[in-house]
Amino acid sequence: MPDGTVMIFLNGGSVAVAAGSTVAAAMLNAGQPCRISVTGEARTALCGMGICFECRALIDGRAHRRSCQVVVRDGMIVETQR
Repeated sequence: MPDGTVMIFLNGGSVAVAAGSTVAAAMLNAGQPCRISVTGEARTALCGMGICFECRALIDGRAHRRSCQVVVRDGMIVETQR
């Protein structure tokens, strides 16, 4: 893996991400939604600063984490919040 890159597990697959990126940025770059609304609509980061809560995702087994506020780390497990 190139320097400055970490590997995360996103919805069952592995993704190389630039170190220092947020989980929301990693999900957007991978084309994965952060969460699925109660009506089945794919949702992703909107404000990018933790106010709107649209970017909630399941991160390392913890639900409803604001992915725009969490920096990726090597081996992190991220799943779309359902």
